[in-house]
Amino acid sequence: MGDDNDKPTDELDPYLSKQLEEFFNPFASEEVSEPYSEHWEAKRQVAQAIRNLTDVLVTSTPPTALLQEIASSVQQQADDLSQSPRLYGLRAFVADGNHGGHGEINHELNAVGGWSNPLSPGLNMWIDDGKAYGTVRCGYAYEGPPGHIHGGFLAAILDQFLGMAQLAGGIPGMTGSLEIRYLSPTPLNTDLTLEATTESAGDRKTRVRGEIRNGNQVTATAVGLFIRPKNPIARPFR
Repeated sequence: MGDDNDKPTDELDPYLSKQLEEFFNPFASEEVSEPYSEHWEAKRQVAQAIRNLTDVLVTSTPPTALLQEIASSVQQQADDLSQSPRLYGLRAFVADGNHGGHGEINHELNAVGGWSNPLSPGLNMWIDDGKAYGTVRCGYAYEGPPGHIHGGFLAAILDQFLGMAQLAGGIPGMTGSLEIRYLSPTPLNTDLTLEATTESAGDRKTRVRGEIRNGNQVTATAVGLFIRPKNPIARPFR
């Protein structure tokens, strides 16, 4: 007898079918999906400006008085922004009904791959012919060993990338385990590539194997086990 992984997508329960639809679309092409609205486009611009500010901050040595002036100005902008209506978390954005579906919102706000989240290093991901691919470039804000990316950020990038890749297997789930091997230091300010493949690991489980490359050199590999919950955590879709 086959397990749940043998089911085609259209035989999954409505929640998972909708989840696949919402999550898969942003990753159908190497091209970054266009923002859902002008509002998200503006948020992407703000996020990029904050990334630029962060990169300049950690690499510059201006006069202390200028830093104090900038701090006051940025804090004032944060205070002004806080007076606008606020939504706390992805579920709240979905429930509001004005910002797209779960897939679009996660594509903007995710901490590692969100284009409107200034914490994100700009991880671009897509699936082609059942295999996952990605690109990322990390600046000095992500430095660990001198001149190289902090291992914790590499772990987060691989977790996010493998989590996206396992959607190609048809049974999206939560990270059960993640094993990473750091083979060599991964350089900053370098265009890195990622690849991953999926395989069934039994009932409700998908195993994903991935790697990060600097040119032809593999700098880190990862194996993730993803488990489909018996009961959905939430049903936030419209």
